[in-house]
Amino acid sequence: MPSWLKLTLKIVGGLLTLLVIALIALSIYVSSHKPQILSRVVNELNKNLNGKLAVGGMGTSFFKNFPNLSVTLTGISLRDNDWARHHQTLLEAQKLNIAVNVVALIGGNIRINNIAIDDAAIDLFTDSSGYSNTSVFKKSNSKKDSTGKSNSSLQIGKFNLNNVTFIVDDRRAKKLFKFVISELKSKMNYPDSGANAKMHLNLLAKSMAFNTERGSFIKDKVLEGDLDVGYNKQTKAINATFNDFTIGGDPFNIIARFALGKPQANFKFYITADKLLWRHASQLVAANISKKLNMFNMDKPLAVTAIIAGNLAGGGDPFLYITADVRNSKLTIPGSNLDNCSFKGVFTNNYIKGEKFGDKNSIIRVFNFMGSYNHLPFKMDTCSIVDLIKPVAAGNFRSNFSLTELNYLLGASIAKFSKGTADIALHFNADVVNFQLNKPMIRGHIKLMNADVNYLPASLNFKNTSIAINFVNNDLILNNIRIQTGKSIVFVEARVDNFLNLYYNAPEKILLNLQLTSPQLYLSEFLGFLNQGQPAAASPKQQAAKKSNAQLYKFLENAKATLHVRAANVYYLKFLATDATADLLLSHDGLQFNNVSLKSSGGSLKINGNLVHRIPSSSFTVTTIVSDVDIRKFFYQFDSFGLKGLTYQTVNGSLSANSQIKGLTNNKGGIVPGSVNGTVTIKLKNGELINFQPLISVGKYVFPRRNLHKIVIPSLDAKFDLQGNNIIINPMQISSNVLNADVAGVYSFANETNVVLDIPLRDPKNDAAITDPAERAKKRNKGVVVHVRAKTDENGKLKIGRNKDYKLL
Repeated sequence: MPSWLKLTLKIVGGLLTLLVIALIALSIYVSSHKPQILSRVVNELNKNLNGKLAVGGMGTSFFKNFPNLSVTLTGISLRDNDWARHHQTLLEAQKLNIAVNVVALIGGNIRINNIAIDDAAIDLFTDSSGYSNTSVFKKSNSKKDSTGKSNSSLQIGKFNLNNVTFIVDDRRAKKLFKFVISELKSKMNYPDSGANAKMHLNLLAKSMAFNTERGSFIKDKVLEGDLDVGYNKQTKAINATFNDFTIGGDPFNIIARFALGKPQANFKFYITADKLLWRHASQLVAANISKKLNMFNMDKPLAVTAIIAGNLAGGGDPFLYITADVRNSKLTIPGSNLDNCSFKGVFTNNYIKGEKFGDKNSIIRVFNFMGSYNHLPFKMDTCSIVDLIKPVAAGNFRSNFSLTELNYLLGASIAKFSKGTADIALHFNADVVNFQLNKPMIRGHIKLMNADVNYLPASLNFKNTSIAINFVNNDLILNNIRIQTGKSIVFVEARVDNFLNLYYNAPEKILLNLQLTSPQLYLSEFLGFLNQGQPAAASPKQQAAKKSNAQLYKFLENAKATLHVRAANVYYLKFLATDATADLLLSHDGLQFNNVSLKSSGGSLKINGNLVHRIPSSSFTVTTIVSDVDIRKFFYQFDSFGLKGLTYQTVNGSLSANSQIKGLTNNKGGIVPGSVNGTVTIKLKNGELINFQPLISVGKYVFPRRNLHKIVIPSLDAKFDLQGNNIIINPMQISSNVLNADVAGVYSFANETNVVLDIPLRDPKNDAAITDPAERAKKRNKGVVVHVRAKTDENGKLKIGRNKDYKLL
């Protein structure tokens, strides 16, 4: 072995021996001077205090944190000088372990390289006047020496907490922070700028209330992760960066800044989370915000950023600026769900700069919102909600879709679409009540194009229908409307002034003023409006649809419409009219028609009346003026008005008539037998009675040689009273080529016929040649006059006999 190596080993061995001897001696020294050391440590700490640090006991260990001396303090309390007034102890700890630099200790200095606090409570209290128990710490007057380094001997290398409750209770600023720290490990160093620390943290946030009246953020959430903390002595600012940090199990990136050197100390948090569930996010904010957020939900995580800033010294809400990025999520809102939602959102409580932070000064902005509602796609390029106290929403709504998708929204009680497209472009502005738009004011248009739809309440099928609905201010304007149902084609223009106000507040007062023109109109195709009947019990889905669209249903059920009709051709069963005009009032209860004018059967008709919807039949009242119509065509078109015997096959001539009739119609538009009441006055010119059975039955006995199958009546004036199944024939004179007769009585469809006739037996076939009316009237009743009665017996058979009293009924 080389001599230099032997010498080196002897020197090292000697040094180790000397070190062991020194350590043993030092341990003996510490053990023998424990009270003195405890006293020196407490006294050194109390030099920087305006209060009292009390320590119950001390234990030492040299080898635990070698080469430092480990001092364990127990039963520790730290109170400020005003503790007797507020009773808020700044520090209570069962155990505090301090690692002291041994060399410095021997030299008379205290240098603490490590502090560990276990089972403790730290309470930083500020009363309503602003006094704080942190005044126990004296303000630092430390100065730098010529090397630029701090001359303070009190520097902490490591700082650890285990099972420590940390409280910041500021009664003046109405702030309450309370954290239960399961573990805090930190390693500190002291550059010229101040101090830095690397930490690992695990704590439970019992309260993080920036305003105790509003509630706590991250309440009862576990926070865990690593962070880097720096303190700048010149700016008195603390910066903290959180790495791999979780809150309530969700990963967050957080940067926190505390500016303590300003006249009003403030804080600011920058928070980001790339994948955060809505329900988790809502549990991180204060109760006043969380309550509102919990009205909503999203089934997929969203990306969130947040800035939270405030004043550590004063009260009031902190500044909030929160953004969210949502992609293809199902959004639950009060009353319904929105599918496949994507949007960017921003929330801030500083809508108006310079105003106080809070709900009233808050705004929610949404950009490029896309989604679908009950299979209906929509888009909102912008939407905002201002003032969370009395919120007002505004936005632009766009949607284009196939009308068949609308069936999911309407359910099975209003309409069913089988074809067509919709284009919607609306701007809305509305109060928000219970998180739903309340009576939105709308501008824009709704267009339905080439639609095939079945209007279910009336069983009406519309084909190739187009509608343009325009909202201008409060008014509703309808144009470019084409409606086709069956063979009917209708073009419509309409306007409703003050529509939106009435729609929300008094839908029963809405009166649609429609101008209808039609090349061909088949009235029977619209009779479904009179046959809506009682709706069937709605399914749960239908009930939900009706509830969510209650105002629309209320409008459809109660609104009225006036229709000013101009139709080239009008059809009703067998009836055909041309050049028709009418003013109609359509409501849920029925139809009122006025100023109806049309041409038919070679003449003209003017009609006024109404139809009142009833179940199972509807009632009608009609007043008509008929001028010079072909009676045969007229009777044919109206099914002979329900008469039996006197039908379109038995009459010819030109008819003028006035009538006032009431009756009932069935659900097919036919007249209910026996329901008609009223009066009819007629004036017949060039009339013919062909195969009129009541006269033939009488005449075959009295005039067997006369042709009663065709009776020519040059002129006839008559009045009939319609009473259900009976027609009251007021006394009238029939003058014809076959016979003359005076007729009166009752013609009945219910076996109550009782008609009397005074029939001169002379043949009047040559009376037409008599030009003098007086002479013709005088000659009319010459000769034998037969008095006949036609009456049904108890078996319903018509019996013909002599009228013994010779008087007309």
